[in-house]
Order: sequence, then C-alpha cells, then structure tokens
Amino acid sequence: MKIFYFSLLLLIILTSCQEQKNIKENKPNIVIILADDQGWGDLSLNGNPLVKSPNIDKLANQGVVLNHFYVNSVCSPTRAEVLTGRYHVRGGVYSTSEGGERLDVEENTIAEAFQAAGYKTGAFGKWHNGMQPPYHPNARGFDEFYGYCSGHWGSYVNAMLEKNGKIVPSKGYLTDVLTSNAIDFISENFDKPFFAYLPLNTPHSPMQVPDKWFDKFKKVTLPQHRYSEKEDIEKTKAAYAMAENIDWNVGRVVHALDSLGIKENTIILYFSDNGPNGNRWNKNMKGQKGSTDEGGVRSPFIMKWGNKIAGGRKIETIAHAIDLYPTLTALADVKPTNELSFDGINLTALLLDQKEKVEDRILYSYWRDNLSLRNQQFRLDKDNQLFDMQKDPAQKQDVSADFPAIHQQLTVAKSKWEKEVLSELPKIDERSFPIAHPDYPMTQLPARDAKVTGGIIRSNRWPNCSFYTNWKNEEDKIYWTGEVLASGQFQPVIYYTCAEGNVGVTINLSDKNKMLTTGKIKEVFDPPLRGMEYDRIERGESYVKDWNQLILNPISLSKGSIELTLTASDIQGGQAIDFRLMTLERVK
Repeated sequence: MKIFYFSLLLLIILTSCQEQKNIKENKPNIVIILADDQGWGDLSLNGNPLVKSPNIDKLANQGVVLNHFYVNSVCSPTRAEVLTGRYHVRGGVYSTSEGGERLDVEENTIAEAFQAAGYKTGAFGKWHNGMQPPYHPNARGFDEFYGYCSGHWGSYVNAMLEKNGKIVPSKGYLTDVLTSNAIDFISENFDKPFFAYLPLNTPHSPMQVPDKWFDKFKKVTLPQHRYSEKEDIEKTKAAYAMAENIDWNVGRVVHALDSLGIKENTIILYFSDNGPNGNRWNKNMKGQKGSTDEGGVRSPFIMKWGNKIAGGRKIETIAHAIDLYPTLTALADVKPTNELSFDGINLTALLLDQKEKVEDRILYSYWRDNLSLRNQQFRLDKDNQLFDMQKDPAQKQDVSADFPAIHQQLTVAKSKWEKEVLSELPKIDERSFPIAHPDYPMTQLPARDAKVTGGIIRSNRWPNCSFYTNWKNEEDKIYWTGEVLASGQFQPVIYYTCAEGNVGVTINLSDKNKMLTTGKIKEVFDPPLRGMEYDRIERGESYVKDWNQLILNPISLSKGSIELTLTASDIQGGQAIDFRLMTLERVK
C-alpha cells in the first residue's frame, strides 16, 4: 500500500512538473517598460541629434516599430488605457491627483487576465491609478508591487517607497532602483511565465539625474525647433540625460533576460505615457504634454519577441495604448477577463506581418475638455480644424475647406464620442476613499488625499508628493471622508516632523466628534527639506523630508462611512507638526 501511495505521489509531482513545463514552453513572458514624459523625439531612433539610445535602438532594429502609436496627453489616463484596453473616461479617470486618478474597480486589468492564466505578475514604479485597495496595484492583478502610487515623486535619490503596501526606504537613483527590483522579480520567476510592468519615473520632473548622465550635456548646443524660443535649456539637458539613463536601464533588463536564457520567449514593449514635458525637439510636431495635438499624444513604440515577430520593420498604421490589452492576451493565448468591451483592437495580424488589412479607424484623445481625433491620414483638433498629417505633420495648414466630407465625418464622430463615451465620466466624483479592505492589511492615507480646515496649508500646490504644514491652532483639522470596508482593529501610524519647541503637542485621531485615540510627540525630529541638492533646475513640486513615526494605540473601526480627523492639542510652540502620511494596519 505504501508503494502505491508513493507511486501516486510521484505521478502527481511529475504531472505537475510537466504541466509547469508546458505552461512555460507555450506561454511567452511579458515585459512592459513605460517611460514617464518622454517625447517621441527623445530617442536617437527618431532622429534626435544629441540623445544616444543604443539599447532602445537595438530593440527597434531587431523588433517592430509602430511609428504612429498614440497615448493620452498625461500620465494617469494613459496608464488606465494600457491596463484596460478602454478609454480612460470609461474608467472614471479625470485627474492626476486627489482621487481623480483612480481607475474604477469595475474595470478589469490586463494584469488580472495574466494572473488568472497562471502568470506571476509584478509592477515596479509609478502606478498612478489609485492607492487604497481595491485601487492599489496588489488589488488589480499584481502579485508584487514596488514603487509609489502617486503621480510624481519628490526625490529620485534615496526615496521613500512602498512594497506591497508597506513603507520602505530605497537607496540610490530611483530609475535604477526600480529597474533592479524588476530584474530581481524576473530572476526569481524566470522558470515560470511572468508579466512584468516597469513604469519608470523619468524624465518627469523634478529634474534630478546623476552627474554620470548629465555631464555629457552641460556644454552642448541644443537643436533648433518650432518652440526653441520657449525652451528651458537646462531642463531639456536634464531630460536628455534622463533619457540616456533610461536607455541604460532598458539594456540592463534585456541583458538579464538574455543571461537567464529567456529573451527569445519574452515579449518586450517600450513606449512613453505622453508627449515631452517641455518645449524641446520633437520633429516640429505641434504640442507637448497636456496637449491633444500630435506632439502631445504620439509616443515611440517598440515591440520585440524573439523570432516570432519579424524584426527591422517600421509600421505606419495608427495604433493606440488601448490596443495593448487585446493584443498581448491574443499573442500569449491568454483569455481576457474583461467583461466590458474593448475600445482597442487586436494588432496581432499587423505585428506578425500576416498581410491582413487593418481597417482605417478613428482614435480619440481627450483631456480637460479638449478632444482631438486621428485617423490614418487626418487629425481633427480640439478647435475642429482639420490637418492632413501625411503632408503636414506639423499641423500648420487647416484643410477643412479642401476635404469637407472628411471634416464633416470627423466632427460627427467627435460629437457621437462625446455623447456615448465621454458621458460615462460622472460630473461629480462620488467615490469615497476606501479604508480597511478585508483582503489587504494596510491602508495608506497620505496628505495628498486629505482635506484641511483652518490655517493648515500644503507644502506645494501640486498635491501628489506634498505634506501639510502651518498647523498652528487647535481648531485646525486634517481629515479624510471615507468608507470602512470591513470592521476590525487597526494600528494607526503618523508620519511627521516636529521642530524644537513644539515637543509635547498631542495628536488626536477621531471619527468626526468621536475620539478614537491620542498620542503625544515626545522628541524633536526636524530634518531639513531635501531634493534641491540634486535638482538641475528649480522645481515646481514640493521638496521632501525624512519622516518620523508616531505609533498610536490600536483603534476599532466599524464598517460604513467615516470621517477620520486629526487635530492637535497642547500646542507648545508656534506649530504642531508637519504631516505626510497616516497608515492603518489591520491587527484583528
């Protein structure tokens, strides 16, 4: 009998191993590398006379280039479209901060599809589609997350990040750190199919880049272009240095895949999330980041998959970020789990050069009441001017009068899209901030998502990586209006700084008028602002600090609506504390 059970166990093990082997042999790995604010023209591949991007260029030469690939004009909408295969307005994304960046929980993501198919999934970098579960990447199909959930970060050197909801310090230059963590994930999972998403943080501001990359550009003369008179020269130099650092990191990823013997069975994608974040060379296209003109929404795009996709090709057919979910799942023979219809199409026939004709279609670019349309030949801009993009890629000559039928067709399509698609975006965001999700132990409540009363002010007008300061009066409040998803006991931790003379202040946490817990600040912790020592130009975003932790006694929260409120009492000096973040960890 023992022999029988041993044989049965051995058979089960061997069968499982064979199944894993079959999965690995039949399923390609996916690596998506997404730059942040890199323009189409920020690569030597596309003719930039200063930037050298040999690793990305090599990918392009060995793979396929979609030369007219479009994204949104800003960060969070593009990410939502990549994740869902649907226009961002359908998923409730309307802003880049304060909750407007969140992707509706009804939307299924590409990561969930690959996770359901047995893939190990990981995201490493800038998420920007929601922080609190169920918006957090760990709740959207990613087994592993390392990075930050906000729209931008305040320090690219020794940054405060998170790993699967836990706050962790990092050491080194952020782009390198994120890439290293993605490579670690790939190395740990090379013997099983994996889906690795690497949304990098550069060349988004603040313009921080090590001397190793910047020194080359210190004395260069920048190329002339249509926006040269408006160009911030030092910002452009920093962006170019960041672009070369990105290229080096792309090379590191490819080298890791090659060293592990899995490069040939890995689909590698490289693109950016919007146009350039400044007036710099972009082959004279009109518009930058934030614009729905060609220069604001055209992105470099490269895909390589061993010898499965014939290399050295440049495809001129228009394509969009919404096409990636249906295309990648088709290439990998993975069933989409999206119950909602795609706006994107499956580009498999185009990529595999199967000579099937892709029907002309209309792509829509919307941001802040500006809507632009693009088909294969024409662009209808936000003001309903028509441009022949094949003859006039710089959008200088309105040809509405020359092509009245095309102009009418596109203006009718614009009106229809506004009525049928844009109308899905609610006029008022009634989604509360979720707290205490039953399946995830940690909830982060940053200053970015809080409201205040009294004299408390943000450290900067851009909320994403800001903190609150000028907390001087006992009547002042910091509060979050949210929804507790599951009752329980939670450990609150306050991330703060406190200057000398202010020690002894008491921080109170309440639900409206019901006191939950208090804690007294007993030590000075007042590090200086930092970031400026690494900046290449004066930044627009907040500087950052290192933060101490005030651990409060556990509290009980009941399922339902809540208004978590911080107040200060026993203020000893001129101010209470500077506040960055509160975390709630479920303990029972």
